[in-house]
Amino acid sequence: MKKSPKLSTRITEISAAGPDGWDLFRRARAMIAAGEQVIELTIGEHDIRTAPAILQAMHDAAKQGHTGYSAIPGTPTLRAAVADRITAQTGVVTRPENILITPGGQAALFAAHHAACDEGDTALFIDPYYATYPGTIRSVGAIPLAITATPEHGFQPQSNHIAAHAAGASSLLINSPNNPTGAVYTAETHAEIARICLDHDLWLISDEVYDSQVWDGTHLSPRALPDMAKRTLVVGSLSKSHAMTGSRVGWICGPEEAIEHLINLATNTNYGIAGFVQQAAIFALAQGPAFEAEIAAPFERRRKITQALLAGQNLVQASTMQGAMYAMLDIRATGLSGESFAEALLQQEKIAVMPGESFGRAAAGHVRVAMTVNDDAYRDAFARLLQFAQNLAGTQKRRA
Repeated sequence: MKKSPKLSTRITEISAAGPDGWDLFRRARAMIAAGEQVIELTIGEHDIRTAPAILQAMHDAAKQGHTGYSAIPGTPTLRAAVADRITAQTGVVTRPENILITPGGQAALFAAHHAACDEGDTALFIDPYYATYPGTIRSVGAIPLAITATPEHGFQPQSNHIAAHAAGASSLLINSPNNPTGAVYTAETHAEIARICLDHDLWLISDEVYDSQVWDGTHLSPRALPDMAKRTLVVGSLSKSHAMTGSRVGWICGPEEAIEHLINLATNTNYGIAGFVQQAAIFALAQGPAFEAEIAAPFERRRKITQALLAGQNLVQASTMQGAMYAMLDIRATGLSGESFAEALLQQEKIAVMPGESFGRAAAGHVRVAMTVNDDAYRDAFARLLQFAQNLAGTQKRRA
């Protein structure tokens, strides 16, 4: 019998060896499927569904015939709506020609690295990181290189650490507000990042999908900094801002020349997104900032719940909770790694969180809690997590 053809190295090496935290997530889902009561605080999925009015707009558009091939770069109206939102938020005049509509933010990350990197190029990113970042870089044939941001600096990347690896690299990927840490990069951090990109001729890929979830500080898009619009590719999405995770509406904002070439990539990959979904996205964006604030409000409430509960003890610490829908907790005082803590919490308390190690070495000894269940359930689960940590620390102390 003849052997199967060899799979490409690129496809087989997208994921590096070692645990990525998704095993725990899948185990929690299997427990739920088996009838166990598990509180899931794992992925960034709203506890509300997409607004009925948006779904009605999607339904109406489909009924009206928006079901065939649609404009591959995005419809002119949707590209203009995204451009108007970016102009209003950042003060940088943005035109439809600066926008490519993509099937979600993840596709935008993939496309942006295709634009910035050739085969074998080095692509920098910040650790801790969203779990797909290294695999996205490998999937375009580039070499991922992590730059550590430490909890001691509030997970703000330090310019000397970035500069030490910038020579010869092609791109730098940043994410503010940050998943998983919740850090919102300061103006000083952004200015240093921009300086390094200019000094070393780097493309800056700025993942800004949490731009509507800022609780402390101010969101700054680095594209607004001097000389940065021509070398910045901004990744955006309606997933978090409009609770439209399953609709898969994202975008890249960048220089017109880059967008023209990225349209060619879209033509040869996804061939655009469904017209009725684009119509719903136009409707969603038309609801304005007040609607985005309404979608974000539950996470701001749960941040306050988290802070109040943390204030009642001194064992577990939150590294930073400036933005996004997560709490990154330092649980090193329990004597366990993030992986071991999360495993024990799932088995003993039926609460599922993500190990910090899922997001890189810098998050070791942490767990990420997604604030994605209703307020009462969240308050109960978080209080139980803290008590569990106290019990673990007490056990460790007695053993010592």
